[in-house]
Amino acid sequence: MKTSIQKDTVKFLSDLRKNNDREWFNKNKARFVAAHDDFVQFVQSLIEKIAAFDRSVSGLDAKNSVFRIYRDIRFSRDKSPYKTHFGAVLQGKGTQCGVAGYYVHLEPGNTFLAGGVHMPEPGHLKAIRRALSKSGKTFLKIVHDAKFRNLFTLEGERLVKVPQGFDKEDPMAEFLKYKDLVIRHPIDDKDVLTTRFATSCANVFKAMVPFNKFLNTAIKTNL
Repeated sequence: MKTSIQKDTVKFLSDLRKNNDREWFNKNKARFVAAHDDFVQFVQSLIEKIAAFDRSVSGLDAKNSVFRIYRDIRFSRDKSPYKTHFGAVLQGKGTQCGVAGYYVHLEPGNTFLAGGVHMPEPGHLKAIRRALSKSGKTFLKIVHDAKFRNLFTLEGERLVKVPQGFDKEDPMAEFLKYKDLVIRHPIDDKDVLTTRFATSCANVFKAMVPFNKFLNTAIKTNL
């Protein structure tokens, strides 16, 4: 089981940031293939570790979980053809698993782990808001937990006002404004190459379980 990231993988991503063009990429295609395979193998070992506490991810194929390196530049001012990071989303299989999952982002100087929901569809977002309004104390207990606060920051785009259909005096008003509910844990570059990196990531993801479970339960019961 692969438990770490190779130094050459990080070096490739650093070099790609400085040479984000097709000519350089094609000349270094073999390096990309090796780096990509290294990340895929790492993600596969991560899936196996997460499955120990969240069986919904059991059986996921890392190759299908890792995002493509190629950027969609059709509607972007930035025409750089390649992403300068590797990313993978690990989301449970089946309709009963919900939409909140785990995300690993490998990028020199900006490696992080994340959970929660990003850009949820309107029905899911409304269901989450209903749960926040009805079960605010449960949610606050999760996000105010000392371990949670030490590991994560809550991020996401927010509305200026409480969304239509909810009381502006709702005790959870500030949380109801969120359009995304994402928790993020930063990773130092020096920790990426350690032999226990996969274990460290799995431990962080395990701490996300109550947060993800709240969101997924909200979607299942409030749609």
